[in-house]
Amino acid sequence: MDDDQLDRIFKALADPTRRRIVDRLRERPAQSLFQICALSAAANEPGLSRQAVTQHLDMLEKAGLIRVEWMGRTKLHSLDLEPLREATALWLQKHL
Repeated sequence: MDDDQLDRIFKALADPTRRRIVDRLRERPAQSLFQICALSAAANEPGLSRQAVTQHLDMLEKAGLIRVEWMGRTKLHSLDLEPLREATALWLQKHL
């Protein structure tokens, strides 16, 4: 893992909205954009447009924290914690 990837992971997790999305995907994998938006609204969280949620998902995907698979015409998002584990171990090794 290079420094750019490490930066993308920690930057992606720096935002509270993206952390909430990660939490939801941990609890319930393989969610569509519609499902993620609906769960956010049901939890009385600040309203986010579908476009805003899409941008957050894109950032998490670029960081390697989300896997995407297609089911017909529906894009499903699932959490992949392995890049986070690697990034954490790599960063902590520098400081121990």
